[in-house]
Amino acid sequence: MSTVVLIHGTGVRRPGFSALTGRVGAGLTALRDGLRIVPYYWGGTHGATLAAGGASLPAPGAARALTEAPAAADADDGTTAAWAALYADPYAELALAAARAAPGTERPPGFVPPEQHLQARLAALAARGDAPATELGPGLAHAATDLAAHPLLASAAEALDADGLAALAARSLVARVIADALDGDAPFIPVGDTRDAVADRLAEALGAPPRGTGRGLRSRLLRAAGSAASRAVVRRRRALTEAAHPAAGDVLRYLSRGAAFRADLHALVSGLEPPVTLIGHSLGGIIALDTLVGSELPQVRLLVTVGSQGPFLYESGSLPSLVHPEPLPAHVPDWLNLYDRRDLLGYLGAGLFPGRVTDVAVDNRQPFPAAHSAYWTNPEVYRLIAERLP
Repeated sequence: MSTVVLIHGTGVRRPGFSALTGRVGAGLTALRDGLRIVPYYWGGTHGATLAAGGASLPAPGAARALTEAPAAADADDGTTAAWAALYADPYAELALAAARAAPGTERPPGFVPPEQHLQARLAALAARGDAPATELGPGLAHAATDLAAHPLLASAAEALDADGLAALAARSLVARVIADALDGDAPFIPVGDTRDAVADRLAEALGAPPRGTGRGLRSRLLRAAGSAASRAVVRRRRALTEAAHPAAGDVLRYLSRGAAFRADLHALVSGLEPPVTLIGHSLGGIIALDTLVGSELPQVRLLVTVGSQGPFLYESGSLPSLVHPEPLPAHVPDWLNLYDRRDLLGYLGAGLFPGRVTDVAVDNRQPFPAAHSAYWTNPEVYRLIAERLP
């Protein structure tokens, strides 16, 4: 029986790690029979904690907003840039539509405001809980309730037809749920194809005919990307800071006290029957690489790193086990390195270790940082790993 050891990345804790293990296990066993999935959960024992309950974090409202506009989006990827703007402010497109509305006019007796139809559908959607969009994780019902009560909804309804308003509302709901997940400790984010499919499905539930909800997304949102991102820094600063601290702390703890991480992984793998594959995401890939470089583990026949920084640490002289230009030891097994070009935390290894690393690009169709957590909902990732399993 082939065994896969899953090593998580920074900031992941229970129960998120249990959900991640289940997701990865299901994705691999669907393509390969007889796999044994063994989790290595280092976060509970070795992960960083805020010992004083976060006393070092700034109080809400204490920080000034960043005023500089974000870098211009790639010309060939307007949709991804537009979603990035929506993650920063899920109501950005709603605000743009409301700004286009004509001045208020007198309505005849018995006239039903167009937003009421959408509000009724949003209430019905909220009553179903998270069921209509389980791929996104929790939060849909809350997002639908908030959107139905948004003060700009009436003005937006004046500027758009019913189909356009439904599609806009669907995108806002999806962006809100994903933005909340990015602020929290979600172990994975849906890949872009799944996100778009859910947005289409929600648009239909809100009254739009079947069609791609990406229409019109780019031109409207990119004009607001700079101001939306700036406002979001103020609105979400403490949440972003709190979310970043466990991840940054995990990296610092590993680089300063990594021997304990590696020792526990070595002990776990030593007790397993071959063939064994180590799969490490982000910092998990660094832990796996360092462990294999530092000691021989003949049970391990394949190393898989996903969105990992091992090659960068090696080239920059920061990898604990190996200093550039020292070669990769002969006992390190085959190495498959998966990365997304939009994931700013994914690096290449083939140029540093010729003939020893296979770099393969995947497309999660998400902007950063969502791209870094979306690997585990991308079917291509599982296919590439399953094809190489011993």
